[in-house]
Amino acid sequence: MAQPGSKSVLFVQGGGKDVHAAWDNRLVASLERELGSGYAVRYPRMPDEANPKPAPWKEAIGRELRQLGEGTVLVGHSVGAAILLDYLADGDGRQVTPAGVFLIAPPFIGDGGWPSDELRPTKRAAASLPKGVPIHLYQGRDDETVPVAHVGMFAKVLPDAKIRTLDGRDHQLNDDLSEVARDIQRLTAA
Repeated sequence: MAQPGSKSVLFVQGGGKDVHAAWDNRLVASLERELGSGYAVRYPRMPDEANPKPAPWKEAIGRELRQLGEGTVLVGHSVGAAILLDYLADGDGRQVTPAGVFLIAPPFIGDGGWPSDELRPTKRAAASLPKGVPIHLYQGRDDETVPVAHVGMFAKVLPDAKIRTLDGRDHQLNDDLSEVARDIQRLTAA
């Protein structure tokens, strides 16, 4: 649980072998450092991270979010961001309303993007997202995992999202989430 007075952040990792401990932990360390002591970042290991399946990941996200409560800031990386978006689109009443959603290098699912038999197309998910929740998206121009062209597809289906395309940054944003932290601080200061 978060310390009294601290703001809760849930970070949903990307998928792949050892991503939690060997890759995305550096993103979380950067986020914690940049946010400072007024924030509590929760970083659970997702089930079977080497072979991400949306259903168990969404169950884990739901459990965490219910524990953290209203106004939690949601951050997702890569396929974790895509699953997080799909979770939010479910709108099944089990979830609480987040303060904001921050997607790092999310793949666009569907036409022109990544195929998936288990996640709804991003265009369809976008139409079912909770109204009024700010969405921020970050993409490195040097990302070799998720092509930068996905940003344009996201811009079309999420016209109100704040999108940042970052020069010289890779899929991990060079392990620097300073822009994400500043945007979270701006959002939660209000």
